[in-house]
Amino acid sequence: MGNLLYWAVVFLIVALVAAFLGFGGVAGVAVEGARILFWVALVLLIVSVIVSLLRRA
Repeated sequence: MGNLLYWAVVFLIVALVAAFLGFGGVAGVAVEGARILFWVALVLLIVSVIVSLLRRA
């Protein structure tokens, strides 16, 4: 999961640099990639927490 968050941050940095340089299309695609990876990582975190709580019980 840490890998997904790393790539989300990478896409976000690419989006910020592309937006600063005026490449709006590239920035939009990079932001969407970062957003998708962030949500996937968040869902995996929640599933992991639920599974670990169920194993303890």
